Amino acid sequence: MKFQQVRKINSAWLIVFVLMLGLSIVGCLVTPREGIFDMEGINLYANVAWMITATIFVLMMTPGLSFFYGGMVRVKNVISTMLQSFIVMGVVSVVWVVFGFSLAFGQDVWHVFGNPATFFMFDNVGVTNVTDSANEWTQIGLVTTTIPLALFALFQMKFAIITPSLITGSFAERVHFAGYLLFMVLWTIIVYCPLAHCTWHPDGLFGMMHVHDYAGGIVVHAASGIAALTGALYLGKRTTKKESKPANVPFVLLGAALLWLGWFGFNGGSSLAADGIAISAFLNTNTAAATAMVVWIAMDGMRGHKPSAMGAAIGAVVGLVAITPCAGWVSVGQSVCISFIITICCNFACSWKGYSNMLDDALDVFPTHGLGGIIGTVLTGIFAYDFFASSDPEMISRNEFFWNHILVLLMVVAYTFLMSYALYWLTDKIIPMRVSGRNEIIGLDKSQHDEEYGGETGIAEDSITTDDWYRNQE
Repeated sequence: MKFQQVRKINSAWLIVFVLMLGLSIVGCLVTPREGIFDMEGINLYANVAWMITATIFVLMMTPGLSFFYGGMVRVKNVISTMLQSFIVMGVVSVVWVVFGFSLAFGQDVWHVFGNPATFFMFDNVGVTNVTDSANEWTQIGLVTTTIPLALFALFQMKFAIITPSLITGSFAERVHFAGYLLFMVLWTIIVYCPLAHCTWHPDGLFGMMHVHDYAGGIVVHAASGIAALTGALYLGKRTTKKESKPANVPFVLLGAALLWLGWFGFNGGSSLAADGIAISAFLNTNTAAATAMVVWIAMDGMRGHKPSAMGAAIGAVVGLVAITPCAGWVSVGQSVCISFIITICCNFACSWKGYSNMLDDALDVFPTHGLGGIIGTVLTGIFAYDFFASSDPEMISRNEFFWNHILVLLMVVAYTFLMSYALYWLTDKIIPMRVSGRNEIIGLDKSQHDEEYGGETGIAEDSITTDDWYRNQE
């Protein structure tokens, strides 16, 4: 009698399953406050409608990033690269609901992070806007005066999702999927949430220093760019980069288009209202993206290159990154100038051969997102002063405003680099982050997920099998 062989249970995924089981049980024990989703008249329904729309747009950016990155890698790594972005929507959403939102926006602790118990399991996160002086959450109520707290929490969740997704482009084609997931969870908790608290919480450290980040120049782009740089440094170069032409340029264009569209919610929604600042941000976002696209193509052309779809897509995304730190606080003309300056810097950084010789930042995450976010924050310290000084008689001087932005940038770069490196090291000790040389040659689609994109035809049956590949090498 033949007995079917029973596969050994993978202990790592068993732990994940048990954790989700535990959260399911705990969730049943958390009793929501009565009437928590009874909409009160203090909410402005135009703002509510706009913020729901903006939240949807921001979530759409992560699938957009998935296509953007997926089209850039080699055929054998398309699915794994896209999944690395896509899976974050599930993992970070769970972390955010359990205690991530509390870490970022809970009751202030030392002006650095929030109390993780404040909104544990989204307890008391409903349609109230917590402006009632009788309750204990009035701090965050300062920024949610006309929209429900739950809507604000959901909007901020989408930022928490896309930020670690940006990092994936730096170590594309060589990272172990399980190790990657563990790192992303730890990085969101240890790096992203404290930076979000320092920047966007009413009692956060950076805000107290009059350092402003409209929609994520510091929290999203500078932080993810530094983490990407750290990852490329820690994980080392790919075994081989031969024949590393993009697998699907139309995917890259599609991803850039989705990012451009989603960025209207990313920047426009960061005013938290359907108001003039949102419209200004909307206009400046489109202008900056358009400017950067044209400038990037022009710079490539001046070097003797033909205008390319890849260049147009990358240029547009760089423009979106450039305007993010100050989108609602500058004029249209200033948005053109900011985008122009940052596009030149990012284009030179991407084309600098020394960078690629030193590090294997596979999809140039630091030269685009990291550098764009850093320079954008510096320019915010120059261009945004008048906006705040006009309404704040106790505003610090222009010089202090500028140098405080520089100081905070140095703090963020140092903290993010050190913490990210420590988390890469810790994760690597628990679950090896770098795949074996054999698996890297096979490709992560097959070795990590047992799936195949199917070559340029897109048909899995047309792709070479692993056994045939090895026989050809012999």
